[in-house]
Amino acid sequence: MSNLTLLNNADDPVLFETASAANGSLIGLITLNVPKALNALNFDMIKLLEPQLRAWQSDDAIAMVILKGAGDKAFCAGGDVVSLHHAMAQGKPTSLVEDFFTLEYKLDYLIHCYEKPLLVWGHGIVMGGGLGLMAGASHRVVTETSRIAMPEQTIGLYPDVGGSYFLHKMPQGVGLFLGLTSASINCEDARFVSLADHFIDSTKYDAMLAQILAAKWGKTASLNHERLTKLLTDLDNQSARMPKGNIKANLATIQKLAELNTLQEQVDYILGLATDDKWLQRAQKSLKHGCPLSCALVSEQLKASKGKSLLACFKMELGMSVRAGEVGEFQEGVRALLIDKDGAPNWQYKTLSDVPQAIIESFFANRFGENHPLNGLDTPTHIKERR
Repeated sequence: MSNLTLLNNADDPVLFETASAANGSLIGLITLNVPKALNALNFDMIKLLEPQLRAWQSDDAIAMVILKGAGDKAFCAGGDVVSLHHAMAQGKPTSLVEDFFTLEYKLDYLIHCYEKPLLVWGHGIVMGGGLGLMAGASHRVVTETSRIAMPEQTIGLYPDVGGSYFLHKMPQGVGLFLGLTSASINCEDARFVSLADHFIDSTKYDAMLAQILAAKWGKTASLNHERLTKLLTDLDNQSARMPKGNIKANLATIQKLAELNTLQEQVDYILGLATDDKWLQRAQKSLKHGCPLSCALVSEQLKASKGKSLLACFKMELGMSVRAGEVGEFQEGVRALLIDKDGAPNWQYKTLSDVPQAIIESFFANRFGENHPLNGLDTPTHIKERR
């Protein structure tokens, strides 16, 4: 599109462009530009994204922002945990792990609190850190290709990037089920559990962009939010019927988790389901081979975060994530699934009953005291949390 102006180098891991709308307003376009790595979010990308988003938020010429991934396969397949593994393997993980997650959570929080309309085109794979980018956007679009998951328990982590906040927005029991099983969901599921706002056919991206550029954007953020919502709703209505999801069909089964008193009972219930449903069977398999410590953390995370503000959730998660860099299961999980790819992690704690309560509690200790790295995010420059 000749209307686009590239603001940085074409081979940078994130591309920033502007395009002029009909009345002279500018649309900011961001493309995660590492398609061979399924646009996995690395340190360099985070360092580029946050300052540009802040600059555009204070630029009166910019009416709205679009964030998408390069290529056809993925918006963003997660955080670049392989680089974190290399740091952990060197025996001095804490500073790099802390720096990575601090910057990532600041970026995610900025997106949640972004004043201008921010559209995320959630096409293809959206996992882990990718969901952190998408979950807080004002206008979250999914397509028939969207495959969304929080697979952290497969690598000895837990659903971070704001999961402590947005998993509570789902129907009862669903957040816990997805956290324990890393189950993949599609576009209809994402709409049902409040992780997406609009469904648009993947072939309609160019048409959507053309309509956005033809629209008359104003200087008032709230009115621009309304304009974009109407435009996307019209495209939603013109799109094909969404592929059927799995959560609604299995909701009664999932919600029985809430009737059980202990995590062990909940895990036993999921593993003991006699079902021909392929989606549930995959969830069972993932839970069976996942990290027992991660399962314990998912459960405690959701209990500890209930009723907390978004910022309080991110502060809690930063402590948990830095601790994960020390304990060893995270390092082993990344090795087994993403480095050696043998698919056979040797967990320190083989079963839930093997996980010491003291280890679980250590993830929730106040390790930063009064000097939390995320202090200052609740300044008056941030608008109220949208969700």
